[in-house]
Amino acid sequence: MALNATLHTVTVHLADVDRGVYEELELRVARHPSETAEYMLTRILAYCLEYEEGVAFSDGGVSSTDVPPVLVRDLTGRLTTWIDVGSPDADRIHRASKLADRVAVYTHRDPAKVLAQLPAKRIHRADRIPVYSFDRAVIDAATSALDRRNTLTLSITDRHVFLELNGTALSTSIEEHRLT
Repeated sequence: MALNATLHTVTVHLADVDRGVYEELELRVARHPSETAEYMLTRILAYCLEYEEGVAFSDGGVSSTDVPPVLVRDLTGRLTTWIDVGSPDADRIHRASKLADRVAVYTHRDPAKVLAQLPAKRIHRADRIPVYSFDRAVIDAATSALDRRNTLTLSITDRHVFLELNGTALSTSIEEHRLT
């Protein structure tokens, strides 16, 4: 018997001073049985940090190779931004950079290991693809506060994230890395 996804609700109070985005979001996030809490939290943070009109979690699930975990579509339905999470392989990122105008990767893993597996010479427009990482200790502390119903206050200033998740307050810088 296959296990079902667990539905998490997240009320987000988003204040992204860097981009001038101030929103109250009600997210329903399905967590696949094979998905770690760290991956799901990184997916939620990527959604918030990339928030704009047309942003969505994909319907393909965490194991889909055809769609990213988070994406942005314009009003015509065209994929404009491919937002990957975790440790995607070079072929996936190469394909993404051909399909979307912009590609970004958010990882909760060791960024040196993620970058080492992504040889830039095999990736289309590699020099334009940022890889963002979060402090692993902060991700671990935040995931221990995750529940089925969550309240997340997220403030971003100068690429520094201040977050409070269900009463647990944390802060971390968003480190940006490049493939080249």
